[in-house]
Amino acid sequence: MNLQLQSQVILVTGGAGGIGEAIVQTLAAERAIPCVLDRNEENGERLVQRLLSLRSEAYFFPLELSDPEACEYTVHQIVARIGRIDGIVNNAGVNDDIGLAKGDHHRFLQSLENNVGHYYSISRAALPALKRTGGNIVNIISKTAFTGQGNTSGYAAANGARSGLVTGLADELKPYQIRVNGIVVADTQAPLGKRCTSPREVANMTAFLLSSVSAAINRQTIFVDGGYVHLDRSIR
Repeated sequence: MNLQLQSQVILVTGGAGGIGEAIVQTLAAERAIPCVLDRNEENGERLVQRLLSLRSEAYFFPLELSDPEACEYTVHQIVARIGRIDGIVNNAGVNDDIGLAKGDHHRFLQSLENNVGHYYSISRAALPALKRTGGNIVNIISKTAFTGQGNTSGYAAANGARSGLVTGLADELKPYQIRVNGIVVADTQAPLGKRCTSPREVANMTAFLLSSVSAAINRQTIFVDGGYVHLDRSIR
């Protein structure tokens, strides 16, 4: 299937590794133009150089995502350099083990800032560019928003907020023909020892949601988790 992503400029936060890297590679294979936003300069540059060697167009922008001013500056840099933004994949985050017993008020708020603050900051900074293109936003969401995990209340709360941003932003941005969807991901192994999902499968769904092929899909949260949330947990 041709996803019609050729020459589409897509920002991917946390794109230098893991799920983000798989998304970047998939977008490049679809002839989109991925922009990797990550603080890991070594991995980010290596990934982009590898894609350039394959005759793909890709860019790396070093960024500390917890800094909202840096987020705004980097997005403006991208528009100035490339000229447009067609989509955003909000993906970066870290399970920082901030719970009640091991955390405090400050660390809890810091967890929210680190794990969902940049979802808002990047989307807000890119809004003028997205209005011009009628672009798309895809939020990657951990299953902990729905299942919990224990001793990770900061991370779980942040992912609940990521899910809330899907519905909130979709409603707000509908007049501009900007779609917003979410993808819930789980671990690579299900509780029963069977394979759950892979970064590539998450990347395939992400590319689909970014494309015009999925134009009828908006304000949805899709579980690409091998049935973990709704099946495996119900039959433990």
